[in-house]
Amino acid sequence: MIQFADVAQLVEQDFRKVKVGGSIPLIGLIYSKNMAKFREVLRKRNFFLLWLGQIISQLGDRLDQMALIAFIYSRAPGSTMQIAKILSFTIIPVFLVGPIAGVFVDRWDRRRTMYICDLLRAVLVLMIPLFLFHSKTLLPIYLIIFIVFSIGRFFVPAKLSIVPDLVDKKDILLANSLVNTTGMIAAILGFGVSGVLVEWLGAKSGFYLDSLSFLISAGLIFFISKKTVAALNFKKVSKEIVEVIRKSVFQEIKDGIKYFISKKDIRLTAGITFILWSALGAVYVVLIVFVQKTLQSATKDLGLLVMFLGIGLFFGSLVYGRFGQKLSHYKIIFASLFLSGLMLIVFAITLDNFPSFLVAAMLSLALGLLISPIMIASNTIIHNASDSEMRGKVFSSLEIIMHLGFVLFMFISSLLAEIIPPVAILVAVGCVFSLLGIINLIYHPKLNV
Repeated sequence: MIQFADVAQLVEQDFRKVKVGGSIPLIGLIYSKNMAKFREVLRKRNFFLLWLGQIISQLGDRLDQMALIAFIYSRAPGSTMQIAKILSFTIIPVFLVGPIAGVFVDRWDRRRTMYICDLLRAVLVLMIPLFLFHSKTLLPIYLIIFIVFSIGRFFVPAKLSIVPDLVDKKDILLANSLVNTTGMIAAILGFGVSGVLVEWLGAKSGFYLDSLSFLISAGLIFFISKKTVAALNFKKVSKEIVEVIRKSVFQEIKDGIKYFISKKDIRLTAGITFILWSALGAVYVVLIVFVQKTLQSATKDLGLLVMFLGIGLFFGSLVYGRFGQKLSHYKIIFASLFLSGLMLIVFAITLDNFPSFLVAAMLSLALGLLISPIMIASNTIIHNASDSEMRGKVFSSLEIIMHLGFVLFMFISSLLAEIIPPVAILVAVGCVFSLLGIINLIYHPKLNV
C-alpha cells in the first residue's frame, strides 16, 4: 500500500521550518528546501543502488498488474469474477505470510534476502509467458502469482529495515522520505506507462519486462557492499528465536486484538478503515471492467486513469499535510467520505453517459484529492492513540482488517456485477460513502480529535 501519510508528514515538517511567501508555489518550496539534501544522500553508493533498484522494481510491479488484467481480458473479457480470482491470490499472502515474514527477516541477512527474493520472482514471473500463457487451466498461474506475492512479503520488511545500514544516522529520516516519495511517484507514473505499453506490446511483453525489472533490481542490490550491512549477533538472535517460540505469532495477534478492544479511538478508526477498504474492494474490479467497456481499452486508458487518481492522492496529501493540522481528524474523515462518495457517483454516471477519457481523467484526479485525507487522518489518530510498543501490532492488525474488507467485498461485488450493471454498483457504493459521511458529521458534531 502506498503510504501517502509519509509524504504529507515530510511536507508538514518543511512548512514548519520555512516561512511561506504568498507567491511561492508549494512544490517550489519542497524542491528548494530538500533537493540539496536529497542529492547528498543519493551520493552514497549503496543507498543509491537500493533507491534505483526500487524505482525500477516499482515500474515492473505496475507492468505485472497491467499484464494480469490484460491476460484476463484476453481470456474472459468483461468478467469481474475472473479478475477478482486472480487478484485475490495477490492479497492472500498478506494473511498467511505477512504476520510471520518480519520474524524471519530480522534473523536473516537483509541484503541477501532482498536479492534472492528478486531473483526468485524474476524466474517465477518469466514462467508465465514462457510456459503457462496458453494453458487451458488458470490454476498454475494462480499458484505462481501466490508464490510471487508471498516472496514479496519477505522483501518489503527487508527493504524497510536495511535503510539505516546504508546511510548515516542523521540521514535516516531523509532517506526514508526519499524512498517513499520517489517510490510513490514511480508507482503513479508506472500505471500510466505500463497501461500503454501492455496494450501496445501485449500481456506477454508485460510479464517479460516485469521479470527483467526484478533481475535488474536483484543485480543492483547484489552490488551493495556487504560491509555496510549490519552483521548478525548470533547470541542475540538465538535468544530472540527462543522468545518467538515461547510467544507465538498468534499470541502477538491476540494481544493486538485485545489492545484494539481497549482503545475507543483505535476501534473507531479500525471501523472506518474497514469501511473504506471494503468500498475500495467493491469498486476495484467493477471499475476495471466498467472502464474497459466504456472506453473500449484493455489497459491503456485504465492505467492512465489510475495515474491521474494517484496524482490526485499525492497532491491531496500535500495540501492536507500543510493545512489540516488545525482541523478535527474525524470531521475530515467524514467530510472526505461524503465528498468522495458524491464524486464516485458523478464519475460513474458521467462516464456511462459521456465516455470521454479527458473527463474521466479530471474526475479521477478530483477523486484522489478527496480520498487522500482519509488514510492520513486515520494513521494520525492511530499514532496519537496507541502506545509506542504496540504500534507495530496495531498497524499489522489494521493491514489484516484492510485486506479482509477488500477481498470480501471484491468477491461480493464481482458476483453482483454478473447480474447488475457495473455503473449501478459504483453509484450504490458512492451513496453508501456519502450517507456514512453525512450521518457521522451530523451525529458526531463534537468530535475534535
